[in-house]
Amino acid sequence: MNIQQMMKQAQEMQVKMQSLQAQLAETEIEGQAGGGLVKITLTAGGVMMKLDINPALLKVEEKETLEDLIIAAHADAKDRADETIASETNKMMEGMNLPPGMKLPGQM
Repeated sequence: MNIQQMMKQAQEMQVKMQSLQAQLAETEIEGQAGGGLVKITLTAGGVMMKLDINPALLKVEEKETLEDLIIAAHADAKDRADETIASETNKMMEGMNLPPGMKLPGQM
């Protein structure tokens, strides 16, 4: 691969990464905890869009449980978002003749 091909490929990769980032910014992923008692929806970028709490948890004596479930649901959604980013990045990179072992951030 000559330098011109590498430069062209780098430019193509940059355009594809920008497109992927825009797509992922709009992708919503749900995480949950407590068997669905608490659900959180995040964008793939980690922005919380929605929080759904089962009314049964809205009691003073359930405060600590609710707090724990919100944290767990957020962690679940974040893990799923990270998996989506890695998967979509890997799909985008398929077919590009990158040197062996070269990976981009988020690529597994």
